[in-house]
Parts: sequence; structure tokens; C-alpha cells
Amino acid sequence: MVTQAPTPPPAGPEIVRKVLLPLSVPALVVGIGSALLYLGISKLADRLQDLVWDTLPDALGIGSYSSLWIIVMLTASGIAVGLVVWKVYGHAGADPAEVGLGGAPIKPGVVPGLLLASTLTLAGGVSLGPENPTIVSAIALTFWLGRMVLPALPGALWVSLATAATFGALFGTPVAAALVISEALASKAAPGLAGGGLWDKLFAPLVAAGAGAMTTQLVDHPSFDMGLPPLTNPGYEDLLAALVIATLAALFGLLACYAFPYAHRAFHRLKHPMLMLPLGGLILGLLGALGGRLTLFKGLTETKELVQSLGTYGSGELAKMAVVKLVALLVAASCGFIGGRVFPIVFIGAAFGLCAQALVTEIHPAVAVSAAVLGMVLATTHQGWVSLFIAAVIAASPAMIPLLVLASLPAWLVVTGRPELELDEHGDSLH
Repeated sequence: MVTQAPTPPPAGPEIVRKVLLPLSVPALVVGIGSALLYLGISKLADRLQDLVWDTLPDALGIGSYSSLWIIVMLTASGIAVGLVVWKVYGHAGADPAEVGLGGAPIKPGVVPGLLLASTLTLAGGVSLGPENPTIVSAIALTFWLGRMVLPALPGALWVSLATAATFGALFGTPVAAALVISEALASKAAPGLAGGGLWDKLFAPLVAAGAGAMTTQLVDHPSFDMGLPPLTNPGYEDLLAALVIATLAALFGLLACYAFPYAHRAFHRLKHPMLMLPLGGLILGLLGALGGRLTLFKGLTETKELVQSLGTYGSGELAKMAVVKLVALLVAASCGFIGGRVFPIVFIGAAFGLCAQALVTEIHPAVAVSAAVLGMVLATTHQGWVSLFIAAVIAASPAMIPLLVLASLPAWLVVTGRPELELDEHGDSLH
């Protein structure tokens, strides 16, 4: 039997006309939609946060961030999220400890419960961010709607567009999305686009990411600029400091990665969300009372405040914040709260770096903070490009980029092959 040879993928000008241009419109729609989803959830969580952390305690004559209110609010958050996980359709999706930055689409009917649990988590002061549930929700809705409207397009393409769009919206720039997608391309073909070069494969995800980033910029004006003093002329001492701090921060981050499966198993022995989450909320309340207001919430605003108060806190206080936030992140991710782990990790890295700078005042603050964030994100995510991107954005100094690239190398030797801050379906660490 003679079989017909497969049709070769389009190349050259044909790929522009037949593939890239037709993908632009759905990519733009996905980018804008994903950004609006992220912004909507963030704004709702902010309003609820203002209500329960400012308006309500003021009305009751209680200090907003008194130890008692922190403990009460975090425990109440555990109860509220526990009820959603227990009673709402879909139980707010998969175990958040097993959810990374992306993945296969979930059923669209699960998305409302997932977003509700995420909103309650964000507003309640839990040490988790919006990135994981937002990306999962965007993927689910994009895949569902995309397959209905344009069923001829591969399902994997919708997943890549939603992932890239949400990364663009979260960070306010398409660069992070380009780095994430290109990292994925190193191990497998780009979803939904056979043939072509790297930028052909990146074209549609970058359109989605750019649309998502611009939508966020126009609506919310986000900024990752922490206000660090710029480093314009780094020297050998700055390179040495970056190498040492990034490596030490990576080792510090690995502590949580090794402890994660044990903490997860300990909470899951309770077997019921109305036991796991209220207990986790109580522990988070006690940790919040110990660490103070800055160790609550997702951590981005708190990171800016911490960095801009350079010189206010001593090394002991900064070390306490880093440890408390790390333990809080571990507890929140283990007991079932719905949220991402990247934003709290950035706060931990910043506190670690400022602690190092307080101990050795000759270290430039931009070197200390960005190198520590680099090491922390690298240890917990094992995503090199994303780690470099976040550290470079925080440094806000082009002269820092060579230092950060070099600092990532010994840190990578420390973390490669080690556990990351994510579990598989059996509750074991991913490597």
C-alpha cells in the first residue's frame, strides 16, 4: 500500500499568510480577556481586603493589624476557603500544592469556585499570590471558548495563549511570557504550530502576552520598580556579593522545598478541608502576629514597602520576616489555600537580601535584594529565565544584568536535581 506523504508545514512568506496573521486576532482577544480576568479578581480582592482589614476593625474600634485581629482574620479566612473547597462544585480545583504555572485545562464549571477561593485567600492576608489560580482559570476558559468558536485550532495552542497572556498581565510586560514559552520550547515543540523558527512559534503567544500586558498597563499601571538605588558601575566586590547571596538564598529556599511534602502530608492526615484550612489559618494568624503586617498578604506591595524602608529594620528583624514569611508560605501551600507562590517568594528574597545588606553594609542594596530574589525564585521554581527576569526587573539597572547572569550559575548548581516547591499527584516533590 502506498501512503501519501504528509503535507509539509508552511515556510517563509506562506507561514505569515497562513498561520501567523490568522492567529493574531484570537491571540489579541485572549490577551485582553486574560488581563481583564486578572484585574477583576485583583480589584475584587483589594476591595474585600480594605473592608475586612480597615473598615471593619475601625467600626469595631479594634486595631487593624493587632495580634488578635490578625489571628481572627486568618482563622476566618481558613474557615471561608474551607467551606468553598468543601461545598462548591469542583472543590476549587486540584490540590494547590500540585499546581504550577500552567498545566492541562480544568472543567470551566470549576473556575467560579477556584476564583472565589483565590479571592478569599488574597483578601484574607494569606501568604499566597494570584498567579497560579489566575493562569489555571484563564487556561480553562480560553480552552473552552476557543474550542467552541474555532474548533479547527489545536487545543494546546489555546493553553499556550492563555498562559502567555496571563504572564503578560501579571508582570505588565510580555518579556516574562516570552521567556517562559521559550523555556518550554527547549524541551518540546511549540503547541499548535509545526515548522517555522523560534519567533514563528513565539508569535501568537507574544501577541497574547503583549495584549495582556498593555491591558494591565492601561487599566492598572503596575510596576515592579522597588525604588532601589541604581548600581551604574559594578565592581569585583559587587560580583562576589551577588554570587554569595544568590547561592545562600537558593539554599534558604531549598529548606522550604525539602519540608514541603512533609508539611503537606501532616495537614492532609486531617482529610477534610474544614479541618485543614481553619487549622492552617490559625497557624498563619499566629505567624502573622509574630512577623507583623508586612509578612501578610501576597507580598508585592509589602516588598516595595520593605525595600523603600531601607535602613529602618535591623538584620534580626529582617531575618525574622524572611523566616516567618517562608514558614507562612509553606503552611498556606500545604493546608489547601488557593494561590500562587511566586509573589511571596519575592518578598522572602527581598527580606533575605536586605538582611545580608544590614549585616555587611558595604554591599550595594540593589545587589543584595536582586541576587537574593534570584536565588529564591530559582530554588523554588527551577525556572532560570523567569528567575533572571524578576531579579533584573527588581534591580531596575541594566548594569546589574551581567552580575545576575553570573550569580545564577552557582545558584543553579545548588538547586538542579533538588526538589522544587511543587508536588506531584502522590504528594512527592517535583525535581
